Order: sequence, then C-alpha cells, then structure tokens
Amino acid sequence: MRRSIATVGALVLGIVALTPGATPAAPLQSDPGLSPADKAAVDAGLPVAAKPKPGAKPAGVNPFLAILPDPAKADYSGWAAYMKKQASAKAAARLKALAAAPSSAAAKAAAAAVVVDEDEPAGTRGSNEDPASAQLIKNFGTGSGQNPAIRILGALTPESVTPAARAATPEDDGSIPLAGATGIGAARRAIVTSAEIGDGPHGSAGTGTNDFDFYSLQATAGQVVTVQTATPTGALDTLVALYTPDGTIVASNDDAAGSFDSLLQYKVPATGTYYAVVAAYSGLPADPFDPASGDGGASEGPYTVTISAASDDQDFFAIKLKAGDVLGASAKGAPAYLTVYDTNPREVHGSDQDATYIYPPSSPLPGGGNAATDYVATKTGWHYVGVARGSGSYDITVEAYRPVLQGAKPVQTLFLDFDGARVNTGVFGGTGNVTLSPFSAFLAKWGIPRVQEDEVIDAVVASVTENIKQDLIASGLNSKFRVKILNSKDHADPWGQANVSRIVVGGTIDESGVETIGIAQSIDPGNFETEETALVLQDVLSDPAGGPASLNTYLTPASDRVAFVGQAVGNVTAHEAGHFFGDWHTDNADETANLMDSGGANFDVLFGVGPDGVGGTADDADVDFGDSQFSPAEGFVGTEDTLGRIVFGLTS
Repeated sequence: MRRSIATVGALVLGIVALTPGATPAAPLQSDPGLSPADKAAVDAGLPVAAKPKPGAKPAGVNPFLAILPDPAKADYSGWAAYMKKQASAKAAARLKALAAAPSSAAAKAAAAAVVVDEDEPAGTRGSNEDPASAQLIKNFGTGSGQNPAIRILGALTPESVTPAARAATPEDDGSIPLAGATGIGAARRAIVTSAEIGDGPHGSAGTGTNDFDFYSLQATAGQVVTVQTATPTGALDTLVALYTPDGTIVASNDDAAGSFDSLLQYKVPATGTYYAVVAAYSGLPADPFDPASGDGGASEGPYTVTISAASDDQDFFAIKLKAGDVLGASAKGAPAYLTVYDTNPREVHGSDQDATYIYPPSSPLPGGGNAATDYVATKTGWHYVGVARGSGSYDITVEAYRPVLQGAKPVQTLFLDFDGARVNTGVFGGTGNVTLSPFSAFLAKWGIPRVQEDEVIDAVVASVTENIKQDLIASGLNSKFRVKILNSKDHADPWGQANVSRIVVGGTIDESGVETIGIAQSIDPGNFETEETALVLQDVLSDPAGGPASLNTYLTPASDRVAFVGQAVGNVTAHEAGHFFGDWHTDNADETANLMDSGGANFDVLFGVGPDGVGGTADDADVDFGDSQFSPAEGFVGTEDTLGRIVFGLTS
C-alpha cells in the first residue's frame, strides 16, 4: 500500500540534512499550503485555485501537461472548459482546410468515411448495452480493403423521469449524518429543490466555516445518479460531490460545460445509499461527518438542485483493431460520455470532455464534439466504443491510424540536454526565448560536488534508458520498437534534425517563466509529432528539505546521493517523455506507482523512495510505466496502460 507523504515526513524527521552539518529540516507537512478542506477537494479531483470567468483561459500552465509543485494552483475544470472551446475551433479550422483542398489525402479520407446506423430499434434500449452485446462493425480497420474512418449514427433513450418538487431541508444538513432524505429509490426517481448555501449555522452569519447541503438517496446497481445545480441569482459558484456511506467521494464536478453551475453523473456499481452534497467552490468539508469542518471564505447564495437515479441508455459498437492501431473518436449530439474498451474487455479511456486541443497540430485524431477519446491498441482483436449519458440522436466519428514512424528512417531520437539551452518557453505558457541554466548548477544544492557531474548525468541517463527503452523492449509488445537516446555529455546536439525530440534538464521557474517542475509540449497518442520539447526544471527539486517535491527531503547521511538524484530526475524526465509519446496523467494516490503519476502529495512515489522514507538506499523502488487509473482531477475514467500507449509510437 502507498504511504502518505505525512508518513514519509515522520520517517525522515530529525535525520534529513541538505548537506553535512546543515540545520535539520522542519517536519514535513502533507501538501504545504493546503487546508484539510482544500486537500479533501484536491483528492476528489476538484480544483481549489482561483478561476477566471467561464471559458476564459486559466492562469498558469496547463496542469494536464505539467508536474505541478502545488496542486492547489491548478484549475482543472477551467482548463477542461478552455481546451474544449479551443478543440471546437481547431476542428472547425480543419474542416475549412479540407473543404479548401478537396483533392488532398486528408480530405479524401474524410469523404470516404463509411456511415454505420445503429441497429437498436428507435425509442428502445437494452440490445447493445455492453461490450458483450455490442453491435459488430466488420469493415472497419487499418488493413488492406478496410475503412479506417466511420461515422456511427444512433440515438440514446434513457429512462424518462419527472422530478418531484421538494422543500428545502431544514438546517442543519451539513454532513452525512444530517443529510436530508430525498425519497429517491423508494417513492420516486427524481426531485428538484430550491435552497441556499449560507443559511446554515456554519455560514458567514454563523461560525463562518462554510455551509454544506447534503442529500441522501437510494440507487440500484446500474442506475445513473445525476446531480445538477443552477444558480439563478447571486454570486454562488457551486460544486457537487457524491459520497458512499463511509465518506468516500466517488464522483464530483465543479463547472459543467464551462459555466459556474455543476453537473455530476455517476453509474452506480452497487445498490445502496449515496449522499450528494451541494457546496460552494473551494468549500468542500474536510470531514463529511462534521458540518463544521470547512475552512471558510466560500461564496454563498440561492441555488436549485435536481437529483435523480434512473436507468441510462448506453450503446456499444465493436470494431477490430490491430496491435499498434491508434484510435480516436469524437461524439456530437446527445452523448455526454464517450468511451473505449479493450479486448479484455475493460474500460481504457472514458471521457466526458474534449481535450484534443492538447494534441500537437500534426495529430490526425478527431475532436470538436461533446467528448473525445483515444487509445493505442496493444492486442489485435475486438475493441468497443461506447456512448452514454444523454437523450436523443448522436453522430460519432471513429478513426484509426498506424503509427507515423512505421517503416520510417531515421527512427525516433530522444535527446537529453544537460548543458543549459535556449528555449522558446512560449509553447508552455512561458515568457518566450530564454536561456536555461545547466544541470551542473544544481548539484551543490543536493550536497554533490561538481566533480561528480558526469556520474549524476550517467545515472539520469541510465534511469531514462531503463524506463523508456529497456522496459519497453522487455514488454515484448512491439518487436519493431526502436528509440535512440542521446545526451549532451556524450553526443553532439542533434536538435533540429528529423525525428529528434528533446528534454532540457536544467533551468528554473524564474528563468523559464513556467511555474512547474516538468512540462511537455503536447500529449500525442501515436507520436505523430516526432520533434517536440519538454522541460525538467531543477529549482523545486533542489529546494531545501521539507517540501514533498524536493529531493533533499529524502536525502540523509545514509543516502547514495548520486544514485537517488539520478533515479528521481530520470523518473521525472521519463514522465515528460511519456507525455509527448502519448500518455495522460495517472492517479498519484492509488495503489500502483506509475511514472505518469501526477504531481501533488506523493512525490516520494514518483521519485522511487522506498519504505524507509530515505532516498538512495537499498529499498528504493523501481517505478515504471504500466497499468494505473487515470488521474481523477483530469476527468478521464478507466485503466491507462502507460507502457502500451507509447511502445507502438516508437517503432521502425
């Protein structure tokens, strides 16, 4: 089981030192700067950062691309709304370009898309509800004589429910034990209530710790619980969450479709009681059993909430993919949710958003709809595309491509630049062309003499090589896997040549104008853009001991400093390569350590710190790519195979 960062702090307290003879560090805190209430929100995938107006570009770097030293500064819902708006504009520009060049290969491919009609009778549900009953589409694929582009036309017909008006629950209803009963599951399917955040005993006129409104309901396995708010007047910015009886959050939402209202939809896996909460942004309780456990300062005002538990309609379609096929899909019309299942079948990328703006311009994968998904097939066989959460007709674009480097020469080169570099950080939201300081400038901050620079660089390169090359070869998934890893210590700089991507290992936040530890230029399933840049900045990693993101927090006199710094910096570097080779973030708090784990409290896991809480000792962990759940903060659902998603994009 994973250790919390607080556990690591307890283990290293009193023995951490930056350099021999340095003053011992202060006790390590869990998520410095986060209150318990804010930590509860961040752990649930809800942002707590200050946000711009709906649809505006959030401040700071895109957290989908970055390892953030402070998760409290990430506005995930704001970025999701902004990326959806940009994805729509990107898709419209693509259509315009295709219309202007009808003889182009891309235009011909789009025009050749085969239309497939759903065979479930109109107005019914139940005949294609899961992968086992999926409608077979036999002419789709990337092989000879197959069509790699289809449009699926169909309709969703969920159970129709009429909400019953319900009076507001008398205060105090600010916790699970005090939740107001909705009657859902016994006498009705849905309710609508008008109430107010701020009128309870813990609102601004009372204790000031924030008012919460909890509602209890019964739901049956397979039903979809929907919680939707509207704020007719006032300054209230709602968020909603759904709890199980033990206080575990299973679903949450901040902003729906870029507005300050909220919409949560959750397919219930087990029959039982669930608890919905309506709260204000940045106002989740630290303890859902304690109505006074907020931290104050949240907005207040009236709202209307509609809560239901009803049978959904979901439609699945089976398509046959070859190992290495890169699948992209985009849904327009009724569906709010689009997903893909692998051959097992298991869900491998469920999405209620369109984040295709994050792909590089050269990526051919479709976007511009309500939701978009992508996947790289690791096995040949039947895969399944599904839609859900809506009522009415839909139009799904499904496309498959072979990796762009298949049969190409030269193969992909990954260049690790430790010398300092001139970089245009504007592509990351930075200040433009800047010069980043070399990796050697940070060695003394870890207590490593500069004469050992070559040893540390060799350790970083070895870590990256093991993660990006040796493990992928050992997987046996792709016999044509090829990648060349070069570095500035041992090789001439190849940046600017064909199929060379680089990671600059050096520099600081101040130099770059990018407030991050690491950041990649894109997320590129299939590696269609083979010449990209990523940064691994060194200032936070070399800060004095105490913060979870500083390597010094885990260094003691017992540490092999060269080995640990090489391992940790190598893992962060491999993480950024993982992005521009096709990986999204994974959950940094689940049971599985993964090189694509997002930033936050559990940096020790990404760095490979072992159970003793000290880096550079015999029990350090080998963190790898592999299977893990997507980061809940980023809104995707399912198991991400972070190794399988990149192994076919690096091929020859």
